[in-house]
Amino acid sequence: MIRILIVDDHDLVRHGLRRIFEKTQGMEVVAEQDNGIDALHWLRRNDCDVVLLDISMPGRNGIEVLKQIHEEKPKLPVLILSNYTEDQYAVRLIKAGAAGYLTKGCASPVVVEAVREAASGKKFFSPAVLEMLANELGRPEGKLPHETLSNREYQIFRLLAAAKTVTEIADSLSLSGKTVSTYRARILEKMNLRNNAELMQYAVGKRLV
Repeated sequence: MIRILIVDDHDLVRHGLRRIFEKTQGMEVVAEQDNGIDALHWLRRNDCDVVLLDISMPGRNGIEVLKQIHEEKPKLPVLILSNYTEDQYAVRLIKAGAAGYLTKGCASPVVVEAVREAASGKKFFSPAVLEMLANELGRPEGKLPHETLSNREYQIFRLLAAAKTVTEIADSLSLSGKTVSTYRARILEKMNLRNNAELMQYAVGKRLV
């Protein structure tokens, strides 16, 4: 029996996934959590075979939770489940240790296949992700400006590129406005950009939003 932990802050998503696994022989949802902090607490007291983890959650986001799980339970496979298309986050998260990347629009059989692959110790890559990984391997050593950002910086970069204000970003990530402003200044410096307009132009040009 493959034991699954679902971590997503949307009730409908969790319940939909639970229904998929209830209809699948050999799979069982052992717990659901609606935020990363509670998921980490649960994992410190319990075991499972696969974690299905959303990226965008209040408080500790999926990127940070993935990193923490990887540090505390390096052998536990974590499948990322996201509203974002593969080209926006997949390669970055796979490099961070994810066992695979699924978009929330994928079909039920794909989710089941990904869980089976992850539980058996394999990685699950969609054709789109495989193509991106191949392109990544063929890229010269020099990194693009946005690839020099940390995971948290990249997350805030994308929110700024989506025309979110500092206050809106602070509220969505449970950070102070001052902290977000510090991240913004650091992002602009690292990417050699002068303002939000240039940042947005860069993001659109690289198809990151």
